[in-house]
Amino acid sequence: MAKIARFRRNRYASVIVLFFALGIVSLGFSGVNNLVSPAVARIASEETLVDKGSALFAEGCSSCHGLNGQGTSDGPTLASVGAASVHFQVSTGRMPMAAPGAQVERKKPSYNEEETLALAAYVATFGPGPAIPSVEQVNEWINASVSEGGELYRTNCAQCHNFAGSGGALTNGKYAPSLALATPLQIYEAMITGPQSMPIFSEETLTPESKAAIIRYIQELNKSENPGGLALGRLGPVAEGLFLWTIGLGALVIVAIWVGARVR
Repeated sequence: MAKIARFRRNRYASVIVLFFALGIVSLGFSGVNNLVSPAVARIASEETLVDKGSALFAEGCSSCHGLNGQGTSDGPTLASVGAASVHFQVSTGRMPMAAPGAQVERKKPSYNEEETLALAAYVATFGPGPAIPSVEQVNEWINASVSEGGELYRTNCAQCHNFAGSGGALTNGKYAPSLALATPLQIYEAMITGPQSMPIFSEETLTPESKAAIIRYIQELNKSENPGGLALGRLGPVAEGLFLWTIGLGALVIVAIWVGARVR
């Protein structure tokens, strides 16, 4: 008791107690903050992404789609198109368009991936729509069945995109593009958003497992070789027949003319 009394009379006792109390409070606050900060950081990150997307949209997209995405005479409304649609169109360079046309062509993207995600996050605020698939969801294709994917591809995709994924002509100047440059994420986004002439494949039509199998088959198509010789664009028998008629018969005609000239 005497020691305690002497400690209390010590002029540094109050300072030591104060620092001790502050240390306990700071440790407690740090523990609580570690529990809350991930959620707060995520919300803050999303808000920052939307703010950045808003600025980018006002600078580049609003001229055609309107300041609030309501659409104009030069561009359709973006209400409820969803983040997946924006990511697909912008990451493939289809948007922004250079000029209106029957078919929006793939080109070098105008925005980097961070800017593309920001635009997608902002447009998603216009209304509910398909979200960008998660990495885990897309990467299911790695373990998917190639044979099942081939069957599903031939049933649902080959009519437009060609048996080898080379694309094909449609009506009124439109065409189904080649799948050679499409990433697994872009293929998945195309199936759930239905860009241009492509239909939307809902989960009732194609389950996530079926979509993954189709992506796996397309990846196999893109890396397959051409053991028969020239690929000729993999456009099928029409292109091959045209090649034979123009090159093969043309060469025979030239040889015949040369032989006839030598005989004379």
